[in-house]
Amino acid sequence: MTHANAPLTPTGRLRMVHRHLHDGIPQAHVAAEFRVSRPTVATWVARYRAQGEAGLQDLPSRPHRSPAQLDPVLVARIHALRRERKWSARRIHHHLVSEGHRVCLRTVRRWLHRLGISRLRDLTPAGEDLRQRPQKITARGPGHMVHLDVKKIGKIPD
Repeated sequence: MTHANAPLTPTGRLRMVHRHLHDGIPQAHVAAEFRVSRPTVATWVARYRAQGEAGLQDLPSRPHRSPAQLDPVLVARIHALRRERKWSARRIHHHLVSEGHRVCLRTVRRWLHRLGISRLRDLTPAGEDLRQRPQKITARGPGHMVHLDVKKIGKIPD
């Protein structure tokens, strides 16, 4: 979208096109006069010839279509793997790729979030955490476990 003081508003584009088509001034001279490149003048002249004054308006930058929408069957598969096996997004992604599907890890994560099951606690009715707590490591007897911190020392000059 152009602002009011832009050098090439739709009105400015119309003036530029008229300078070339009606006044007979070459595109290079019109480009220098309006401080734009010659291909820019050629673009607006071509759009004016094809569509008239409507062709000098700004076009929306939104894409015409979204080709990367995930197949609903694959979304159902992601949902089923998460619910039944309680797999992470990374594991689901790896499994789907091994089955031959072309799906991105970020897409799997996005769909888990949309489905409302991105966290492990979302899979349980009470909302409790299903992760196992780390087990305490205890020695069976003296000398069973030894912990060493090793530091490499460089050459010490004499």
